Formats: sequence, C-alpha cells, structure tokens
Amino acid sequence: MLNDSVARLVISDAAGISTIEPVLASTPSVEKTLQLGDGLEPDLKVWQELAEAKPIKQPVALSPNDTAVIGYTSGTTGRSKGAMLSHGNFTSNSLAVTKAWHWREEDHLLLVLPLFHMHGLAVGLHGTLMRGSTISLRRKFEFKDVFNTLLEGKVSMFFGVPTMYQRLLAEAQTRTERPQSLRLLVSGSAPLSPQTHAEVKQEFGLRILERYGMTETLMNLGNPYKGKRKAGSVGLPFEGVKVRIAQPETGKVLATGGTGELQLRGPNICKGYWQQPEASAKVWTADGWFKTGDLAYCDQDGYYYLNGRAKELIISGGFNVYPREVEELLEQHPGVKEVAVLGLADADLGEQVTAVVVTQNTTLSKAELQDYCKEHLADFKKPREVYFVSSLPRNALGKVQKHLLREQLVDGQINGV
Repeated sequence: MLNDSVARLVISDAAGISTIEPVLASTPSVEKTLQLGDGLEPDLKVWQELAEAKPIKQPVALSPNDTAVIGYTSGTTGRSKGAMLSHGNFTSNSLAVTKAWHWREEDHLLLVLPLFHMHGLAVGLHGTLMRGSTISLRRKFEFKDVFNTLLEGKVSMFFGVPTMYQRLLAEAQTRTERPQSLRLLVSGSAPLSPQTHAEVKQEFGLRILERYGMTETLMNLGNPYKGKRKAGSVGLPFEGVKVRIAQPETGKVLATGGTGELQLRGPNICKGYWQQPEASAKVWTADGWFKTGDLAYCDQDGYYYLNGRAKELIISGGFNVYPREVEELLEQHPGVKEVAVLGLADADLGEQVTAVVVTQNTTLSKAELQDYCKEHLADFKKPREVYFVSSLPRNALGKVQKHLLREQLVDGQINGV
C-alpha cells in the first residue's frame, strides 16, 4: 500500500513504526516516519517537526471532485485496491447518513471501529464532526470495556460488526444490568444473521439498524430509523443513491424479486482506483452505473437483500446456489456458531457446495447438518462436504476471507469429515 500510494510521510505509534521500518528499504517513496507517543496528550515534537517542514508556497484550491483519501479495499477476494474518494463523496454521504439516522448534537457515539475503514471514518468520525456531537474513541474492541461504558448511561449510539454484537450478547449473559441510554445500534461490513438480530432485540430492547456500504461507495443502503427494520435486509437507498439489479453477464436490468448484481449511481461513488485504469474501467457499465460485484434482490417493499459476492456464486450441476442462503440456514442450527459456504471444483457437478463450520461446543456430524439442510432447502443446495474448524479466517473488520479458506481447503490444510 505504501508503494502503491507513493506515500512520502508515515505517522504512527511505536507499534506501527516497528512494522514499517523493516520494509522501508523497499518503499523508496517514504521520506520520513514520525512516531507518536502512546499517551492521550498531543505529541508536540511530531507537530513541531511537521511545522518546520518545507511549506507549500501557495495554498492549494480544492473542489468537491478532488481526491481526499485513497481508501484501500478490504481484500477479501484478492489484493487491495486504492479507491479514490473525493471531498464531495464524504460530504454528501455524511449529510445523507446523519439525516437518515436523526443524528443530533447531543448524541454520544462509542466508536471501536478502526479509522482505516469507512464505517469508522466516513460514518463514525465524519458524522460526529458534521453534527458537532460527541465521540469516544477506542483503539480496539474490548467487549468488557464496551459493555461497562454502555452501562455508564452516556452513550446513545454504537456502531459495530456482527462479531462484536455476538461478543456483547455473550457478555450480557454474565450481567444483570442492561444499557439504558442507547437509541441506535448499527451493524455493517459483514452479513448480520437474523438470529443475532433477534437476540439483540431481546437482550437490549433495540432493533439493530443494518446498513450496506463499500470502500468505493461509502454508504449505500440502510434500514430506516423510523419504520420497519427487516432482519436479513440491508434496507433502502440513502438519499441521493440510485440502485438497480442487473443480470451480471448481459447487463439486463431485472424486475423486483430477481437476483442479480447490485449496481449504483450517486454522489457517493469514488472516482476509480488509484493508478489502475483497467480495474476502474471494469467496474462501470457503459451507461455509468457502478458494478458492486454483490448479488442482491429487492422485495415488494423496496428493501434489498444481499446474497454474497458474484464471484462467490456456486454453480452446481447447472443450478445457481447463493452461499448466503445456505449460511443463514446453517446459522439457525443450535450447534453452529459460525459458518462459511463456498464452492469447490467437482468433476461431475462443476462445483460442489462446501460448508466450513465452527461449532457451539457440541458434537455435530456431517450427516446431521446435511439432513437439517435437506428439510429446508432444495437438494442441490445441500452441502456435499462439511469441514469443522476452530475458527474462520477473518480480516480486521470481521469479514470472512473466503479466498484464504478456499486455499486452505485445496491445499489440504483443513481435513474433512
């Protein structure tokens, strides 16, 4: 990322600098590294060094279309790409999100999401600045600390990913008190299971507001603040965002209910990928729609549902199998804690549906899970192979890295049952 972005200056804490220093020889663009202190007070030495640096002779005039940030994608399906996000992207998106969520000056947000990710930066931090509200930042998610902070009665909003809510639910089982000041819980960055949605409502008395965004597009869709929040749905388009569903191969726009690629238009869409014109050209249609690569469908009420990445679609015996549908069913089994479904090459079927399962400290068998699926799914959607593991590979935001999981399965690093 340092080489790709041609970064000249790196500012970090001690841990970050120790990570950077071994690779400085292979990052010729980096001219200087500055180490911040570990305390909460500003590191005056760093800012003094910056102040003494060679100044820009003339101020640079900026327009809404000028690049503000190169945001690197999560890399769940391959190497990260740098999305060029403009000042206008951030401004329009913050206005839309803060309006939709009734964000007020008196709100207090507890933010544990990393600021290298758009959920933390473009929503949490920028929304706070735009509304002039209060934010409490944490370096990382510590579930006991978060639960204790929520019990103090000052925090009105908490943004997280599904794994964070699962940890908070587990902690709630050890407590008698429940947070009283919360008005908004938001989840994103990875699919939220209907089961977790229901359990949070039962334990905390609030319905999670699930939303959908991307590094390249910031926030696109969200369940309404006032109105029905449908479990399993990523909701309705934010103000200014246009959405359509198209057939991935032909580009034909599909009617309501049809599953295809979710495509977007709006002031929130990035300008393209930094120094990758070919990759940029591939993500726009001829008529100017951004191709998200996510499979989705829309119901009669206008709510959208994701079915996974288009690259992850499993074609088994000529039938389309959407991994998310199988995952949501398996997550409802009382013995399943986490699950990832993907397709592996098969000589007869083309691809076979494969499930990788983390159990809830119970004894499960391949046959039991297959029978469970057979009761609720068409036979061609049933996992042909089941693997049990202690954990799934995830990135910093909790997204399952299926490309790593596939490599482990192909290389025989995971044994089947």
